[in-house]
Amino acid sequence: MSPSSETAHGQRLVIVESPAKAKTIKGYLGPGYIVEASVGHIRDLPSTAAEVPDKYTGEVRRLGVDVDHDFAPIYVVNADKKSQVSKLKSLLAESDELFLATDEDREGEAIAWHLQQVLKPKVPVHRMVFHEITKTAIQEAVANPRELNQRLVDAQETRRILDRLYGFEVSPVLWKKVMPKLSAGRVQSVATRLVVERERERMAFHTASYWDLVGTFGTGRTPADAANPETFGARLASVDGKRIASGRDFGSDGRLKAGSTNTLHLDEQAARQLAAALEQTAFSVRSVESKPYRRSPYAPFRTTTLQQEASRKLGFGAKRTMQVAQKLYENGFITYMRTDSTTLSDTAVAAARAQVTQLYGADYLPDAPRTYASKVKNAQEAHEAVRPSGDRFRTPAETGLTGDDFRLYELIWMRTVASQMKDAVGQSVTVRVGGASADGRDVEFSASGKIITFHGFLKAYVEGADDPNAELDDRERRLPQVTQGDPLAAERITPEGHATKPPARYTEASLVKELEDREIGRPSTYASIIDTIIQRRYVFKKGTALVPSFLSFAVVNLLEKHFGRLVDYDFTAKMEDDLDRIAAGEAQSVPWLKRFYFGEGEGEGAAGAAAEAGNGDGDHLGGLKELVTDLGAIDAREISSFRISDSITLRVGRYGPYVERASEVEGEPGQRADIPDELPPDELTVELAEELLAKPSGDFELGPDPVSGNMLVAKDGRYGPYVTEILPEGTPKTGKNAVKPRTASLFKTMSLDTVTLEDALRLLSLPRVVGTDAEGAEITAQNGRYGPYLKRGTDSRSLTSEDQLFTITLDEALAIYAQPKQRGRAAAAPPLKELGTDPVSERPVVVKDGRFGPYVTDGETNATLRKDDEVETITPERGYELLAEKRARGPVKKVAKKAPAKKAAAKKTTTAKATATKTAAKKTAAKKTTTTKTATAKKTAAKKSAAARTTAADEG
Repeated sequence: MSPSSETAHGQRLVIVESPAKAKTIKGYLGPGYIVEASVGHIRDLPSTAAEVPDKYTGEVRRLGVDVDHDFAPIYVVNADKKSQVSKLKSLLAESDELFLATDEDREGEAIAWHLQQVLKPKVPVHRMVFHEITKTAIQEAVANPRELNQRLVDAQETRRILDRLYGFEVSPVLWKKVMPKLSAGRVQSVATRLVVERERERMAFHTASYWDLVGTFGTGRTPADAANPETFGARLASVDGKRIASGRDFGSDGRLKAGSTNTLHLDEQAARQLAAALEQTAFSVRSVESKPYRRSPYAPFRTTTLQQEASRKLGFGAKRTMQVAQKLYENGFITYMRTDSTTLSDTAVAAARAQVTQLYGADYLPDAPRTYASKVKNAQEAHEAVRPSGDRFRTPAETGLTGDDFRLYELIWMRTVASQMKDAVGQSVTVRVGGASADGRDVEFSASGKIITFHGFLKAYVEGADDPNAELDDRERRLPQVTQGDPLAAERITPEGHATKPPARYTEASLVKELEDREIGRPSTYASIIDTIIQRRYVFKKGTALVPSFLSFAVVNLLEKHFGRLVDYDFTAKMEDDLDRIAAGEAQSVPWLKRFYFGEGEGEGAAGAAAEAGNGDGDHLGGLKELVTDLGAIDAREISSFRISDSITLRVGRYGPYVERASEVEGEPGQRADIPDELPPDELTVELAEELLAKPSGDFELGPDPVSGNMLVAKDGRYGPYVTEILPEGTPKTGKNAVKPRTASLFKTMSLDTVTLEDALRLLSLPRVVGTDAEGAEITAQNGRYGPYLKRGTDSRSLTSEDQLFTITLDEALAIYAQPKQRGRAAAAPPLKELGTDPVSERPVVVKDGRFGPYVTDGETNATLRKDDEVETITPERGYELLAEKRARGPVKKVAKKAPAKKAAAKKTTTAKATATKTAAKKTAAKKTTTTKTATAKKTAAKKSAAARTTAADEG
């Protein structure tokens, strides 16, 4: 079937997922083809009960799945896809054949199936699959279509139903027992648990201090050169045959691990004494051990290794990596980016080998092509590794790409070419240096070196490392050419102190690796999983580290104690195996879902190994349904409480986390204090908790207003401290006669514990009338969101200090207005700090002071510094990371005001429904009026400290 000619087949409709993909493919097909996008999924389970057809009621309506009739899913066409579905139906009516060209994985197969179910084609239907968008690949896919793979569809449908049951049954438990609007998920909850467990390890960690010696030894030979240096450094290895303790010898409790009997732990005093005893020691080479060094190329990228390496080398998050990779794929630059495979096709191997010869020479090309076996169990269907597309790889310079697209393509291209190059070879050398101290102790120092004699693939590509202190593969360490018995002179012996560090927090890259190593979830979903737990506020980023919130501690605590199996790592991994068995036709979907949900179907063996996995802690009942029904044993207050000390408890309330010290008087409320936003849990020490509790909190009465008699108070709000007045009881808060209390933010020079009644009266007197100009226009001094300013009609001018609000005279104000108004930005102030050149934009990055505080900029992108960032201490890498995150988020979307479109819909309902709707509408209107009238009051209420809420609210 030739794609480039009109035939008797007439017009053919090709449906893909995205408009970008459609545009690229359209260029490779002839005039007899129409290529249109479905724009993702056109049909799915309903997101709310309102989307479910009226004929469904009860649990079916709530879940979107009929659990009593073989878990039949209720699919609905997404509201935002109805117009696109109509367009596809119209195009199909004019076509003679339909090609479903969605991605070649389970999700793509499911989209194709849904398209077939919704469009109901009466013409021949073909499944068109390809893993790269090139002219040859597309034409071969058209010429060799296949049938829809129903097993893949069933597996994806089972996965979707499973995730729906998990999310819609467990999430409401979190709403009742922890906080409203939370969510649970089969993989997201386990990923959150991993991050929380790592933080628990950090919190329980005790630092150990240990010392050793570093010596600089000279051979006495001159002249020296780079290949044969005169001096080298070595570290103390042993004293009297006992190995010197290093960080790996200590446990998390700060003590030497068991079995460290032949280990010597040096403290500072002992290290300095030994260094002094070695000042006159004659040293010599005791041994030289040389071994061949060989390093083989890294396998081509699969989805997870691409995400990890893009994080290390480019600073990309997993989501950003996948967005850029998707764009490269849809525009024909790389193969499909969601893959578990490291396999290269014969065509790709030939292309890579040709470029090795062309760019590096025949000496770098191995005699036979390299093959890589996938290490991922149940690797995704028939995909290749992520590589440049086509039978000839375009070099990065030939692509015409720029920015992130260029950088990611270059990474993929380098990795692919390097995978077909020769090993790097060389020599690794270990030199032992010994001598006797003045007090008779025998000491040995050790030095390691590495020389690469043939770089091989390292000429093209060197893999990064998650540990910033790790040595990369291409790094050489040259030692002088010495032999056993050679005398050495100790030029310098220095004591060095060290301290063990808690386990590092996960980064996006290391969390992706951990999930894959544990075989939890599908690698293709990790980017969206990490994005979800960040958006749900279970995790936040501090630099590149993923830090769990206190909220996530409460959620994981509940899940571990009462749904232990659902967040058990082995159970979740084995559940993935079961889903793969369904995809392979080795298990059936419905019996497996029955076992999971009802605890039935053991005889069928459908639940597989996952049914037996799990820690069994608190989830002794058979299925999910029983687990979420019996909630009486869950104590909401206990779940969300964590002991800090004997007298202080951390609680996660419905309005946020806070610390609490119980009252010494029974029945009296205890002392409470909010915890700062984004405080890492391992930094909440007893000392910090005491400090927070000692800070002023609540309302401070300053005294009555001498004019109105209303009490003036100082408060700490979400946007900072402010003063306000307490209106008398009975003052209308809503309606036409509503009265708003006067409110004013404290100046930057003021604080809650020092503000006075006089200060409050001055602040509440604003805006101040300065005077009128020659034309009678009033000039006022006001304090606004962006600082103090003058206002005359619609003309505003900034003031330089808050004090000017009370001191500026009419003449001074007129002088300011006499100056031409600064259009656009004021003259640029000098930068606060220079950070260097951004690796993406290649422009200089500086720190500046803006109206929202200090920010980093490269002249194109601005990113505000976070709470933990300080101008004095921010590093260039942190600045580049903030800019990268801002670019990844893209421009801020302006939300358009919604037009009142509900009236038309209301007319379509029956009279009875219309009456009900009108009544509801009136209530809504009344509520809206109330909300508008009391906006300030509501905002103030919402900003009350979490600690001020009642305990009853916490117990939910």
